[in-house]
Amino acid sequence: MVKIKSEYIKLSQFLKYIGIIETGGQLKQILSEVNITVNGEKENRKGRKLYPGDEIVVDGKRFEIE
Repeated sequence: MVKIKSEYIKLSQFLKYIGIIETGGQLKQILSEVNITVNGEKENRKGRKLYPGDEIVVDGKRFEIE
């Protein structure tokens, strides 16, 4: 579980938090190379907002926003 203190977190911030990317500049490449789904749907939008209750799967690893 990834606990957030705000209403939402952007996908780029989430990927930084879990250590997949170090900078926002890496996001476009990662989105094209790594399988990322949000609530079961493939995601490729940099600015996707993630809210509590969302389930994110990154390369087979499951995370939930709390």
